[in-house]
Amino acid sequence: MSQRIQRVNELLKQEISQLLLKEIDFDDVLVTITNVDTSPDLKNCKVKISVIPTEKNKLALEIIEKNIYHLQQALNKRIRLKFTPKISFEIDQIEAKAQRIEEILSQ
Repeated sequence: MSQRIQRVNELLKQEISQLLLKEIDFDDVLVTITNVDTSPDLKNCKVKISVIPTEKNKLALEIIEKNIYHLQQALNKRIRLKFTPKISFEIDQIEAKAQRIEEILSQ
């Protein structure tokens, strides 16, 4: 991954986290951004999120998807790039996998 893509990923992570914090109201759910993957052509961006409690993963994702247009427009205004990537969100499964490994090791 090039250094430019890494810098864009960090910038997007900061800006999207600020937008999620200020613009979207999650009821009793903590949503954090764990990873941002931007394509080399800067056209698309996958944002992986972690939700606590994990039982409300689908609810949080539905709330974000319902407000995706508003988030994209706000991001377009905040970031000055030649191409502002189209963002998409998905649940980060690494925590569930880590929990499963811990369960196996504890047996």
